[in-house]
This record gives sequence, C-alpha cells and structure tokens, in this order.
Amino acid sequence: MSKAFTRESDAQDDDDDDDIVLPSLPTGTRNYMTPRGYAQLRAELFTLIDDERPKIVEIVHWAASNGDRSENGDYLYGKKRLREIDRRVRFLTQRLEWAEIVEPSVHHGRDQIFFGATVTYVEDDGPERTVTIKGVDEADSAQGEVSWVSPIARTLLKARTADVLKLVTPSGVVTIEVVDVQYPAPEA
Repeated sequence: MSKAFTRESDAQDDDDDDDIVLPSLPTGTRNYMTPRGYAQLRAELFTLIDDERPKIVEIVHWAASNGDRSENGDYLYGKKRLREIDRRVRFLTQRLEWAEIVEPSVHHGRDQIFFGATVTYVEDDGPERTVTIKGVDEADSAQGEVSWVSPIARTLLKARTADVLKLVTPSGVVTIEVVDVQYPAPEA
C-alpha cells in the first residue's frame, strides 16, 4: 500500500493514547468513594454526555459538510476530541458501576482510622502532616488528600490516636505517630 493512503495523524493520535495511565484499583476490590466524590464523577459524566459531546458532534458535522476532511482542522480536532470524550465516558461509567459509597461521618467522634478520616501524624524527626483518606478517583494531593490504596493510607488504616507505626518509603522505614483523627460531622 502506498504511503499516500495512510492516515498518519490518526495513527499518531492513537499512539498518544497508549501513554495515558489511569489510577488502578487493587484486584477484586470495590471503588470506595465519598458521597461528594461520587457526585462529582457523576456530574462530570453527565456534563460530557449532555453538553460537551453534542457540541463537538455538531462542530464535526459542520466541518465535514465543508468538504476536504484531510486538511480541515475543525474536523480533525473534533474527531480527536470525540475519541477523548468517549474514552472518558467509558472510564467514568465503569468507575461509577464499581463505586461503593462510604459515608465518613458515621465514624464521627471515633479515634480509629477508617476511610474518610482526616489524620494528623508526626514523623519521628519531622513536622506534623495532615491527610484525608479518600477514593482513588477523588484524592487530590494538592489538598492534602491521599488515596486509600496509597502507602501512607494503608499504614494508617485501622490505627488509633497515639499509635506508633512504621511507614515504608522509598528512602527507608520511617516511624510515625498518629496525633489526631477527625471525621466530618453528620448532616442534620
């Protein structure tokens, strides 16, 4: 087949997609989420399906009606964006199907660490740190949130205030002490 008949731009776009690594869940587990995290993913899914995808379909339809598609930027970008949207819709649909909503406020007032806890701990030679244990899809490290499958969360889960724990890090084992455990108050 002549090189003139290959679609290099589509092949390049598909290769770029292989580099995307999505957060993984441990095999055989549910996708634990807070109610707020579930609502955010669900809102994103419906925004993609109801708002963004129809707009892009309209642009692609308009661009296709203009003729030569091989040099039509609106058409090429629109098709690429549709693939991205469809991929994200499949991902969100799957994650929401596996979701198990866990309400952290049921543990309000307890000193044992479960999913949804905000934990303050101190390293043996370092500063105090505070993390909130959240779901894989909702944890935001910039906000001090960690996924329940992260090493720090796995170390902290089931521990209590004043427990001394061993955290395995790339630089070695670090001793940490749980200083405080907080849960959101139940809604009235």
